[in-house]
Amino acid sequence: MSFRDIRGHEKQIGILQNALERNRTPHAYLFSGMKGIGKKTAALAVARALNCQRGRRDACDACPSCLKIDHRNHPDVVIVEPEGQFIRIQAVRDLQDQMKFRPFEGGTRVFILVDADRMNSTAANALLKTLEEPNRNNLLILITPRPYQLPLTILSRCQMLRFSPLSRETVFQYLQERLSIPAEAARMLASSSGGSIGRALEMKDEDYLTLRSQVMDRIFDERMKNPLHALSLAGSFGQDRKGILERLDILRSCFRDALVCKETSDSAALFNQDRIPMIRSFAERLSGTDLLQNIQAVNRAARAIDQNANKSLTLEAMMFKLAFSQS
Repeated sequence: MSFRDIRGHEKQIGILQNALERNRTPHAYLFSGMKGIGKKTAALAVARALNCQRGRRDACDACPSCLKIDHRNHPDVVIVEPEGQFIRIQAVRDLQDQMKFRPFEGGTRVFILVDADRMNSTAANALLKTLEEPNRNNLLILITPRPYQLPLTILSRCQMLRFSPLSRETVFQYLQERLSIPAEAARMLASSSGGSIGRALEMKDEDYLTLRSQVMDRIFDERMKNPLHALSLAGSFGQDRKGILERLDILRSCFRDALVCKETSDSAALFNQDRIPMIRSFAERLSGTDLLQNIQAVNRAARAIDQNANKSLTLEAMMFKLAFSQS
């Protein structure tokens, strides 16, 4: 996928293309923004443009270099991802070893670090040394939804580019035009995605829609004010980290919608368009302060789970806060 295929990030793409056209690409970028909005796609588009055999401002998507990048077998485009919870020191050392040599085929070797905030401290320190001694034949692109978890010393050595959530209409058009999803379903997914195409693609799965319905039914239930009911909901979240974070994201969207409904009465701004009557009823039961505190409680729990805290204790503590806010 080239720059012309990326939706909703015209300003960011313009900045990248101008740098490419003027041959003013920095030695390191940091692409930040929520998951599933196109940061990795943009990073790969930069790699294609830098190594394309026919263009510079954008890739042709047809030359051998572009096709190799599409198939993830280009020797000069390296994607580094976490192994388990972290990006390990060995992955950064391997990256440093490759940087010692000239690119094999293209003009620039591009290293894309996905979830760069997941580097452990030794890996981050090793990467800092690389950033302090840049090599003109290499480009580092760090991708993260949590730039605040990276050391300031790393942030200061990267050109930062923030990617904002996509508009609801952009997500809707993508789902209809690219995936041929029926209009009604695409509209619901676009509204619930929070501006993330990746999130919308996850949500179209039937298992996810069932899960979403179950979590919403329980959080909107008036029995939620009973701590025992809240604890049973915490227990239903299980122990799988990804599954827990998914459920917490559903909770967050419920409280967010209730707060928007309470403060603005703007139903069109709600993520969960298929649950508007339930959201309105829920918003009437809680104050704006309670809803804001609930969102903060969910955010704290998500950060703790993301950082490997005890899952059961974290969820139980959060659910107690949510229950007492409704009592």
